[in-house]
Amino acid sequence: MTLAVAAGGVAAAHPGHGDETFNALVFSKTAGFRHDSIPAGIAAIEDLGEENGFEVTATEDAAVFNDAELAQYEVVVWLSTTGDVLNEDQQGAFERYVAGGGGYAGVHAAADTEYDWPWYGELVGGYFAGHPAPQDATVHVEDPEHPSTASLPADWGRHDEWYNYAPNPRESAHVLATLDEGSYEGGTMGEDHPISWCRDVDAGHAWYTGMGHTAESYEEPEFLAHLLGGIRTAAGAVAADCSGDGAGDGPLAEDFEKVTLDDNTSNPMELDIADDGRVFYIDRNGAVNVVLTNGSVVTAGQVPVYTGQEFGLLGIALDPGFADNGHLYLYYSPQGEEQVDRVSRFTVQGDTLDPGSERVVLTVDTQRQECCHAGGALEFDTQGNLYIATGDNTNPFASDGYSPLDEQAGRASWDAQRTAANSAVLNGKVLRITPQADGGYTIPDGNLFPEGTANARPEIFAMGFRNPFRIGLDPTTDQLFVADYGPDAGSASPSRGPEGRVEWNIVDEPGFYGWPYCVGANTPYIDYDFATGTSGAAYNCSAPVNDSPNNTGVRELPAAEPAEVWLGAETSTPEIGRSGAPMTSGAYQFDPNLESDTKWPESFDGNVVFADWNDSRLFSFGLNEDRTQVASVTRIFEELQFNRPHALQFGPDGSLYVIEWGSGFGGNNTDSGVYRVDYVQGNRAPIAQITTNRTSGPLPLDVAFDSAGSHDPDGGPVTFSWDFDGDGAEDSTAPTAGHTYTEAGRYTARLTATDEDGRTSVSNLEITAGNEAPVLDVAGPVNGGFFAFGDSIAYEVSVTDAEDGEIDCDNVVVQPALGHDEHAHGYEQYHGCSGSFPLPGDEGHIGANIFGTVTVTYTDQGNGDAPPLTTQEVLVLQPKLREAEYFDSSGRLESATGGGDPGVSIEGTGDAAGGGQNIGHIDNGDWWAWNPANLTNIDEIGLRAASPTLGATVEVRTGDPESGPTVATIEVPPTGDWQVYGDFTAAVSGGSTAESGPLYFVKTTGELNVNWVDFIGQGVTQP
Repeated sequence: MTLAVAAGGVAAAHPGHGDETFNALVFSKTAGFRHDSIPAGIAAIEDLGEENGFEVTATEDAAVFNDAELAQYEVVVWLSTTGDVLNEDQQGAFERYVAGGGGYAGVHAAADTEYDWPWYGELVGGYFAGHPAPQDATVHVEDPEHPSTASLPADWGRHDEWYNYAPNPRESAHVLATLDEGSYEGGTMGEDHPISWCRDVDAGHAWYTGMGHTAESYEEPEFLAHLLGGIRTAAGAVAADCSGDGAGDGPLAEDFEKVTLDDNTSNPMELDIADDGRVFYIDRNGAVNVVLTNGSVVTAGQVPVYTGQEFGLLGIALDPGFADNGHLYLYYSPQGEEQVDRVSRFTVQGDTLDPGSERVVLTVDTQRQECCHAGGALEFDTQGNLYIATGDNTNPFASDGYSPLDEQAGRASWDAQRTAANSAVLNGKVLRITPQADGGYTIPDGNLFPEGTANARPEIFAMGFRNPFRIGLDPTTDQLFVADYGPDAGSASPSRGPEGRVEWNIVDEPGFYGWPYCVGANTPYIDYDFATGTSGAAYNCSAPVNDSPNNTGVRELPAAEPAEVWLGAETSTPEIGRSGAPMTSGAYQFDPNLESDTKWPESFDGNVVFADWNDSRLFSFGLNEDRTQVASVTRIFEELQFNRPHALQFGPDGSLYVIEWGSGFGGNNTDSGVYRVDYVQGNRAPIAQITTNRTSGPLPLDVAFDSAGSHDPDGGPVTFSWDFDGDGAEDSTAPTAGHTYTEAGRYTARLTATDEDGRTSVSNLEITAGNEAPVLDVAGPVNGGFFAFGDSIAYEVSVTDAEDGEIDCDNVVVQPALGHDEHAHGYEQYHGCSGSFPLPGDEGHIGANIFGTVTVTYTDQGNGDAPPLTTQEVLVLQPKLREAEYFDSSGRLESATGGGDPGVSIEGTGDAAGGGQNIGHIDNGDWWAWNPANLTNIDEIGLRAASPTLGATVEVRTGDPESGPTVATIEVPPTGDWQVYGDFTAAVSGGSTAESGPLYFVKTTGELNVNWVDFIGQGVTQP
């Protein structure tokens, strides 16, 4: 922009002023509603200028928006402007002014301005989208460091007119403060309602506050401090970091790289890293694998495990003295009739796990008849104590998504009071023991129940957890971080309790952490009689009492500890928003003396990485000085593209190690993997990728290998080295090569990519020679078919296998599951090539993103030295009633000419029929879609929709939103208001209705909000 300034004379800020003093232009022209607070606002800003050493000029003359006059000012304050206030030339001048370093400070109705000027909409961050009557509300300060919010209370109660915005400014700005919609009436943005934010625009700075409607605001000391900080930072007189949402002083994402360690995985669960650089990770099916320092991967051993429900090989931790003693600890579910989980110590010799070295350290009693929640994570602290996280081992599905508290006879497996709230058992806990050299353990001082306490296990450090799936350690303080999965209720119930919430806890002292009585910020559940369906009183979180007949422990429990962070349909942390799947690392400990080219920088010292498994987002939790609270939340690594991060561990080299579960619901995911995230400044490692024409087959097996997709992210040349049979010898250096396997067996083919500076990366692929994978053909149900929860669904499967010949149908396994967001809860397994199964739902999931899945699996018999192979197919079944806000994707036709952001937006609904949220802001050509979908035996499609005056037309198309065939056209007549809804249907027809694929709903005309979509007909259910 400096070249443009010199050549064209466009506006530039700071014409000779010092760093602290500046000139501010207050612009308050209105072309719509005029706020009577404008004079008070002008006077207040003039007083602020006089008190703080900057000059203020006020005007409503838009003619000042020209290059020469704007150049006199460092910041322009748009004070409750409304409507179209600048012409095209004036708009161009202001765009050049900001690009050249000028500042923008918007106050209140500045967001109700210039709707037809897209650049301005991006500058302000979000347009006004309605408001309720002025009232008291609570403002939460998100960024306590920014000059405009640094002096404000964390929870700021005040009176104002509270705007709703579209789109949500968080999409493009750094949010400084949010509204608590529970503190007032009329908010429509849900749990994430920004009210003040800032962003950097070219060389300029933009700041906005939605407050300032009333004249009284400009006499309020807190608001004036807020306004002053915003004006000064927008002017550039005071430094502020607005580079991204939650962005702190950390390094940029491009300074990090994600390095593949093993992408030849199926069900990777947890990992640990040895001091010598070897990475040990486990597979749920029982394998203990090692990534060696040369990049090759070996299986150290196989533990026989039971894998029903959520059991299996679940946890791993290396002994603190592993370098000398080779001891490795596993948490697993042993095969056999005994219903227990074990913590066992094994010895690793070289890269081999000695199965005869097992010493069973601890046994955890379980029940295996009912799903869910096994836990299993392991972690050592710096004192040699071993933490063990165990799930509540309780069926959640008959509790409507609320707390499972069924005290009826024979229903103990549906009562979490039997486990998580029971001091006499080890389920639903974090245990702490000190392993001994003889394979036993002692109890460290300071656990929750001293040894000898009646009806209490001394191993318990903390209790009251549902499924503490991941734990992490702060090596500086030895305190523990616990990511605990919560229940799935879509909304709060006055007779049952809060909506589904997950937790992230700092477990720095022994205690009871709430479940199943309290959740989140100690919001209580309601005592509920499952026999009569009647509700009692709310549980007392300050003095919980376990009076369940299934309790064998102490009756009176310690006061419940509130969660540090809780997330769900509502949230304590709007920077994250909705979340249902928490993962955590330990705290990063920066070591200035560590010689490592990949260690993370000092700016991350003490921070914790939090991951949302459902949507693969990662965040950095910055802790306060004594590390007892979360002080900041920052989104990180958006560009690195993770795929359901499943485990997070900082290694001795200062890098972050990550397991990705992959995209499938039931495991066995070919896109799972083990990775390392390095901090690099300079040369980055290349990317290695393998593709082949086949991975199994009869002898001789000819395989064509290709390195396509491999590259150097720095743009340099890459050389290749192939090891086709895993013997460590180089077999080829060509980008593409072929290899013939003549002996039966399983081989690991490896590609090593090397850049011109010698940095390498590897990609591994398993090849099975002498046995061809079985082929599944699922004739029914069709993928994407429609059903209603509770229906019975017929299935028919055929299997062909070249080596097995005639198939034993008893080896075909069909397992239905309840899909929820990105995960699924498995039901009973069915054996056979045909049959039927029920697919029940859960009332508590109503209003949530739920659907059905069906996993079909067949494992062949192997062939001599060629091991067995498994083929699996996962089908998705769509519910006939689909909440519109849970679309899979949204966008806009290329041929559409509408303005605004492409696709639909989600907002709180005013529909009298309920539903929580609807989709809106749907321009002509915008679409939403589900994939897969198959309209077999669906007769009609209905919309629960609203259209104020024009009505609307929606075309339902298969395959492609632009060119796919139209299978239904739904006409929505005017309903009189955006939130007055009706039900409108259209018949389904066309040959493509029997095809599985994406189903698009394209708005072609009119005005439209949609609450839900109804698919009417038999679908895939049995008559």
